[in-house]
Amino acid sequence: MELPPLVDIAPLIEPSPRSTVSDAQRRVAAALDEACRTWGFFRVAGHGIDPTLIARLDATARDFFGRPEAEKARVAMARAGSAWRGWFPVGDELTSGRPDRKEGLYIGVELPADDPRVLAGVPLHGPNLFPADPPDLGPTALAYMAAVTGVGHAVMSGLAIALGLDPGWFATDLTSDPTVLFRIFHYPPHDAREDSSWGVAEHTDYGLLTLLAQDDSGGLEIRADDGWVEVPADPAVLVCNLGDMLEAITARRYRSTLHRVRNTSGRSRLSFPLFFDPSWDARVRPLPLDPADAAPAVATDRWDGADPLAWTGTYGDYLTAKVARVFPDLFDSVGR
Repeated sequence: MELPPLVDIAPLIEPSPRSTVSDAQRRVAAALDEACRTWGFFRVAGHGIDPTLIARLDATARDFFGRPEAEKARVAMARAGSAWRGWFPVGDELTSGRPDRKEGLYIGVELPADDPRVLAGVPLHGPNLFPADPPDLGPTALAYMAAVTGVGHAVMSGLAIALGLDPGWFATDLTSDPTVLFRIFHYPPHDAREDSSWGVAEHTDYGLLTLLAQDDSGGLEIRADDGWVEVPADPAVLVCNLGDMLEAITARRYRSTLHRVRNTSGRSRLSFPLFFDPSWDARVRPLPLDPADAAPAVATDRWDGADPLAWTGTYGDYLTAKVARVFPDLFDSVGR
């Protein structure tokens, strides 16, 4: 069975003079371009993230999710208000209007209470809600976020090269202060009596780029042209997929692909998605591409009937409207 390609991005991680593109980087960019046109997904090796950091994150997350709900509820999302940080139980998050069979911890860039964006009540900005126990979960999660954010910048530089732009185009024009949202998800084993339930129902992601680490349980499936394909579960490899906003600004040259999760492993599954998105105040516009090269290599109809190309405001407004549909009750309770 054909799988999303495995791309070694080490040449993009290695520092090079600004605006200088090596032959090795061009080869990586070409591989990414092909994957983005045909799959909208690719697997990443050579990312440089310390495997012991990933192992510590997995261990502390398992410790947290294994605790009683009353203990986890001490850091429930409702306590964070419009910052949208903290824990939620199984069934609270909706995907395509259906409750997910997963619980999770929402994490973002750490901001102090006196940050101007926090004082202004800007949604999704604020301090994190980390549990007191295990004490290492918060510091480990923030260290992992920083490492993967660096990988996100590197991958976007490769996509810039592939699109005929300066390698630093995204970092300068769209992600100078990226919106970085990190999630830790725990999927209980699938109950065979609930055949219609999904850990996460089929959907596409909202923004630019999702970088996913996962344990070896499996369960992630993506929609290919000839059916659903399960992505191999390798904790040493990041699974990357493109979001709706990147599909939009490339005039659908690149694909935002449907995917879903069902944990049939018979044991708990952990995943660690980081969403690397435009700066909050960035105005999202089409990229300055050669019109002759802007048409998609593979065109598909939108699964939800939406048209991301029609959005003309800031990314923050776009994201707030999207997130409101994921936790509608919480959104109403915080007055956003």
